[in-house]
Amino acid sequence: MSTTADHPVAPEAAPTPAVPGSDDLATRTETIRSAAGYLAQWVSTQAAHLRVPGVQVAVRSGGELVLDLAVGVADVTTGEPLRTDHLFRIASHSKTFTGTAVMQLLEAGRLRLDDPLAQHVPELADAEVGAATVRELLGHQAGVVRDGVHADFWQLEYAFPDRERLLAVAREEGAVLGRNEHFKYSNIGYGLLGLVVEAASGQPYADYVHEHVVAPLGLTRTGAELDPSRADEYAAGHTGLLPGETQRLTVEHVDTRALAAATGFYSTAAELSAYGDAHCFGDDRLISDGSKRLMQRLESVVTHDGTEQGRYGVGMEVRTIGARDLVGHSGGYPGHITRTYVDPKDRLVVTVLTNAVDGPAEQIAVGLLGLIDTALAPSTVPPRPADAPPLDAFAGRFAALWGLQDLVVLGDRLVLVRPTLPDPRASLEELEVLDGLRLRLPARTSFGPTGEVVHLERGPDKAVTSVRIGGMTAWPVEEFLARRPAMTRVGDPRVGP
Repeated sequence: MSTTADHPVAPEAAPTPAVPGSDDLATRTETIRSAAGYLAQWVSTQAAHLRVPGVQVAVRSGGELVLDLAVGVADVTTGEPLRTDHLFRIASHSKTFTGTAVMQLLEAGRLRLDDPLAQHVPELADAEVGAATVRELLGHQAGVVRDGVHADFWQLEYAFPDRERLLAVAREEGAVLGRNEHFKYSNIGYGLLGLVVEAASGQPYADYVHEHVVAPLGLTRTGAELDPSRADEYAAGHTGLLPGETQRLTVEHVDTRALAAATGFYSTAAELSAYGDAHCFGDDRLISDGSKRLMQRLESVVTHDGTEQGRYGVGMEVRTIGARDLVGHSGGYPGHITRTYVDPKDRLVVTVLTNAVDGPAEQIAVGLLGLIDTALAPSTVPPRPADAPPLDAFAGRFAALWGLQDLVVLGDRLVLVRPTLPDPRASLEELEVLDGLRLRLPARTSFGPTGEVVHLERGPDKAVTSVRIGGMTAWPVEEFLARRPAMTRVGDPRVGP
């Protein structure tokens, strides 16, 4: 670390080579599995740093669950530790289940994507929204109101709409924009798609998705709506923290009724990642690859004031992160924020569930993808000398007055990471091993100590006892904490090291 204008500057991030598909699936999975310990440590650090009550994470590669993690608490009022089997409300992830159900019914010849809504929901035959097609509703291109003129059910002021209320909103408030005029996200639209699924299948929505989407995958902790019989299995939701606040309130779980197809589902990170894996190519348990391509096809690019806000397909969000073309969805439910990313070609799934309105699910998921791709990327530095210690002999967490820094082995690379930054790649550097006591930062354009030697000290047991980067020393956390008081006051005058 160096300083500019009297402020510390982290080393500039090294470019990460494109990595998806760079090795065979078994090799990629083995590499990610080997990195899982640090992925868990990084998530735990993020959760503690951001003061989120609890985080549940799953990483799945090639169908294998390589990380299944829970950190923090399920309920701040009781202090109950969060477990990997706690249930979370996954909110708008529900839309992907609805999209999958629609594709199944399409494949079965029970509906067509260009069917008008009123064909399946005749109560809307005389309503403007009744002309919207199934595909337009799936892609949020039907111009339908988002939640209705009165939507404080999202703040538990009153119950979520039942079927009668949903149809009334659709008739009286539903048409806001012209069809295909703009991308317009709509929970009401997906509630109406739930009615389409019911009409085309002849089953209640929850029964259909359980029988045809949940059960075929062997999922036992996933369902379309709040299950009161499992009340003690849910992680509590929590309010966000306004500026200056330190206390959170718990938020009661409620039935989303006719909006279950838009936002009612519950699951765990592990099971949601298993569902995401079924959307990878070559897996025909739910829908064909042709239907997957349709769901994952880019339909809309969402911009605001010239800045891209997101992309959407047909029932799934679409995004490129690094070299990966990803699909998936986010979810926002009172007290829970969630995110899943799926690389359907490389069979990689990352799911992050948080139990607070301000939960950093997106940030953690993107960070995990960055660390995974760092592990998969080939080394960019010369091989270590034959007489140097193995890479893991350099690994550890070190602290200085300016914060934490990790030396960690990811794949076949020794890298430097600042674990409290929102994007781990923002400070990531691959280190060249010179010998057992010296490493070197890459030589390139940077505000940091580019090209400089990193000096280490080791104890009698050969463990690293200090790391000096850019001339500034960091120690294992416990030793740093013992030293820190002396760093906050001017003592006796000292000259030189």
